[in-house]
Amino acid sequence: MSNYQNELILQMIRGEKTPRFPVWMMRQAGRILPEYRKVRAGLKDFKELVETPERAAEVTIQPVDLLGVDAAIIFSDILVVPEAMGLPIK
Repeated sequence: MSNYQNELILQMIRGEKTPRFPVWMMRQAGRILPEYRKVRAGLKDFKELVETPERAAEVTIQPVDLLGVDAAIIFSDILVVPEAMGLPIK
């Protein structure tokens, strides 16, 4: 057993027995947070948030830290998929 902060979710993923079901958070739940709004205010646009790994990771972990859930889904946006396929997003 490791000492990772997210060990509970890792145990569940590995199919191991856990003392409780892990709880995870979708990042979108954080949009109402003042901490998220502060990050957004320092960027030129939403696209910069999506394309900057440090900022995307920061807004992903905010609700995890505040709510004490076990994991989060990394922040991104549906529009990164078409752009990755060569369709420009303006």
